Amino acid sequence: MSILITGAGGYVGQELAASLLASTPASTTVTITDVVEPEVPESATEHASRLKCVKADLTSTQEVDELITASHPYETVYILHGIMSGGSEANFELGVRVNLDSVRYILDRLRTTTPGAKVVFTSSLAVYGPAAPGFVIDETNFPPVPSSSYGSQKLIVETLLNDYSRRGFLDGRCVRLPTVTVRAGKPTQAASSFASDIIREPFHGKKAILPVSKETEMWICSPHTVIKNLIHARSIPKEAFGESRSVNLPGLKVSIQQMLDALLEVGGPERRALVEEKYDAATDKIVQSWTPQFDTARAFKLGFAADISMEENIKQFASKFV
Repeated sequence: MSILITGAGGYVGQELAASLLASTPASTTVTITDVVEPEVPESATEHASRLKCVKADLTSTQEVDELITASHPYETVYILHGIMSGGSEANFELGVRVNLDSVRYILDRLRTTTPGAKVVFTSSLAVYGPAAPGFVIDETNFPPVPSSSYGSQKLIVETLLNDYSRRGFLDGRCVRLPTVTVRAGKPTQAASSFASDIIREPFHGKKAILPVSKETEMWICSPHTVIKNLIHARSIPKEAFGESRSVNLPGLKVSIQQMLDALLEVGGPERRALVEEKYDAATDKIVQSWTPQFDTARAFKLGFAADISMEENIKQFASKFV
């Protein structure tokens, strides 16, 4: 069995690769790729012989053709790569090229070289625009009408993959991720990056900027739970999805104030003091377009796991600094 992960140079891709290597049989190989050659995850060095790291520009059809061949079929492909929300809004052409055009070509390459391959596509709850205050969204009661280019590009890919699955070309699973926090590593171009920054940077002894109000509510999920659910996504029988291959993953509704309170409780006053409030209208406009409350009963029915508390999330991150 062979698995491919695109966008694997990022935090989630690295953690996913390590977890897949640890949880699959010794005969399983994992290929990870990104525009810069991904590193072997630190926690996966003992499995390095089963891991192939490939530098590839996925906007190049030639490089995708070299990566995906009939002679080396992938049983599962995780599509994680992309230009994040803030970057997609700032550079429309780049966002379309990476988030839409490259993914469509990958899907077409897969359906011709490996018909029926499983494709786990990391979509986003940005496919939804803002709902009325207090409204709880599920997959059937609120139409996905994105308020950002990033959300629009994700929704288009979801529609394509749902159709490819209906026709039997591929076996798609579109998982709409909450904001993943606390992400290790460096800040990203995501408008939601601050949600990790305000926890992660203080633990490194660095200042972090909070660009939105403390009353802002977000739908988040811990890295531990997101990785667990990404691995689970490939094990679900395709028949269980019914007519739609898109599912809103479980998460946790928290306000920024609750996040800061958890930082204070776990990290102490010195770390809390490193968070500086500095309003940014562009970031706030994107963040306020995201609805913070979801009914994820369908995800639980499909076997996805519930998230942990914000305090436990930060404790798991803080354990690396003990």
